[in-house]
Amino acid sequence: MSLKNKLHDLKEKYKGTKMAPAFNAFHTFLYTPNEVTHNGTHVKAADDLKRTMNTVIMALVPCLIFGMFNAGYQHYAAIDSSLREDVLANFFTMDNLWIGIIKVLPLVVVSYGVGLVIEFIFAVIKGHEVEEGYLVTGMLVPLIVPVDTPLWMLAVAVAFGVVIGKEVFGGTGMNILNPALTIRAFLFFAYPTWMSGDKVWVYDAVNRAGTADAISGETILGSYAQNLEPVYSNWDKFFGFIPGSVGETSTFLILIGAAFLIFTKIGSWRIIVSTFIGAAVMGVIFNQVVAADIITSSSKFYGLMSAPWWEHLMIGGLAFGAVYMATDPVTASQTNRGKWIYGFLIGFISIMIRVFNPAYPEGVFLAILLMNVFAPTIDHYVVRGNVKRRMNRLKVKTA
Repeated sequence: MSLKNKLHDLKEKYKGTKMAPAFNAFHTFLYTPNEVTHNGTHVKAADDLKRTMNTVIMALVPCLIFGMFNAGYQHYAAIDSSLREDVLANFFTMDNLWIGIIKVLPLVVVSYGVGLVIEFIFAVIKGHEVEEGYLVTGMLVPLIVPVDTPLWMLAVAVAFGVVIGKEVFGGTGMNILNPALTIRAFLFFAYPTWMSGDKVWVYDAVNRAGTADAISGETILGSYAQNLEPVYSNWDKFFGFIPGSVGETSTFLILIGAAFLIFTKIGSWRIIVSTFIGAAVMGVIFNQVVAADIITSSSKFYGLMSAPWWEHLMIGGLAFGAVYMATDPVTASQTNRGKWIYGFLIGFISIMIRVFNPAYPEGVFLAILLMNVFAPTIDHYVVRGNVKRRMNRLKVKTA
């Protein structure tokens, strides 16, 4: 008997019981459901929530694989800086990939394991189908944390994010905050020393003699925050050969993922474009402040303010947040005009927080969470404005 038939038999056996959602989730995840509608249907389409989530995961896989290679590369480059002289020759190696496998894959396993167990528990308790929303969240979480994040810490954060950030609101489609960013925010505020500083961005191996095999270093944002000039070229910054969270370093691959999501109509191009525009505007404002000598080079804000506006678009988590998190259809604005406002404010506020945040020179996840809260308000006033304009046109016609 094939696996498909076995799962179908188990599904039928436990139909009507509390365990039915669990078996149905496995069956529909692996195979196309064989049920057909018995009444008139209003929408006929090949995609559903599972297929939509799987499409986003496919867009994230290149970032995951690149992040694995980068974890090993940053480890060995921290030991021997000469490896940075020929990046392409020293990046895609099996040694680098092996470091990535032993450090990044456990993050993925813990993220999915803890999150899906909680999803199954809530589905069984509530008696509804297992929701597919965590399929993407489970992939996003390992990509937005430092490579050396302790697994127990990630497990606690995932449990908090799924229960408090999602299930208490009613589950997938009802949450007001992006679950992955809720998990990231919990880690940031509960364990700040593990999320920032200069010790968490490079795999910290210990050899048999008991001494560290790697010497970690600051991220580019950390260097700018200390008024230090980063040692990485623009090529490195754009293609991602720099320290940082697992999946956020390669702007090149993120843009390819953005094109894929826009082509498949999963991600909103309005939100993505407006986020970059908002960040660019804030960056230009800061550059003009520096050019006008309003602040001096001794100011603690000078480094990030003086960074070219276009560089802000490549470094940190701005691109990743704009493409994969700001576009979350549940927590983002729904109206077309609202999407432009929503995305612009995310980019604008991100760079502002990045410059003025004294504890951690990054602000993308804070800006997105803030705008998640205000997204319904934005849509409300956009709709009210449309209604008002139509009423005015109606008055003109009847006058």
